Amino acid sequence: MNRDELIGVIAMALFGAFILGWMLRWAYGGLNRINASNMGEIDDLANRLYEMEQAKDVAEGRLKEVEWELSNKVSQAEAELAAAMEGLGAARRECEDLRAQLDQ
Repeated sequence: MNRDELIGVIAMALFGAFILGWMLRWAYGGLNRINASNMGEIDDLANRLYEMEQAKDVAEGRLKEVEWELSNKVSQAEAELAAAMEGLGAARRECEDLRAQLDQ
């Protein structure tokens, strides 16, 4: 292979690489093109995401309120139960005392 043939082969290889790069860039650009309809969809999705995040925040706030109310109700019920059990114990002791007095 002489010098002229080598220059021709190198020139053809470089031209082939240029054409291949140009075709790949064209294909990549066609696949990743964002047009106006895609931007509309992206904007719609962003708005829906924002609305969902707001709804989530509202739901979390409401959940905290309900948890607080329920914990208060449970505390009140436990206090009432303790008072009722104490009253029942006192009534049983009084009943036993009265029975003991009747038996004497």
